[in-house]
Amino acid sequence: MAIHPPYSVVLTYTEDPQQLIVHTVDPAKLAPLVAGKMGVVLADEHDFKLDDEFARQLGVAMLNAIALGQPDIRQYMTVTQEPIDRQ
Repeated sequence: MAIHPPYSVVLTYTEDPQQLIVHTVDPAKLAPLVAGKMGVVLADEHDFKLDDEFARQLGVAMLNAIALGQPDIRQYMTVTQEPIDRQ
């Protein structure tokens, strides 16, 4: 198995062409760029259970954050905003 150094993940939406691009970035280089910026904490709500519902909510939160600055993406979003009941 390949060994990777720790990295952060940056998600970018481009309108032309319409793409969601995932970048891996050195956390130390990213830290000054995100200092004082909006942040969302989701894991504490789930006792740090990284299950399917957490992953779904993380994806929705990421899309909503992108839509704050690029509202045209909302026309393509058909996601459930609220948590889905776990059975």
